[in-house]
Amino acid sequence: METIKINTEFIKLDSFLKLTNLCELGGLAKTLIQEGEVMVNGEVETRRGKKLYKGDKISFQGNDFIIGEK
Repeated sequence: METIKINTEFIKLDSFLKLTNLCELGGLAKTLIQEGEVMVNGEVETRRGKKLYKGDKISFQGNDFIIGEK
């Protein structure tokens, strides 16, 4: 599991996918999220604007991440 450090209170799910280079384009991130390809804290998340906070765990295409503090 890789720790992704943020220096803000939260990051939105679509922005997270772009930050981690899992998606190059916001439109692709939106589509993948709405199709149920992303899990947050063990549950499928279909809202691209879902706010991720420190300690949240994200799984996408075999990649696992956790949000940490910078």
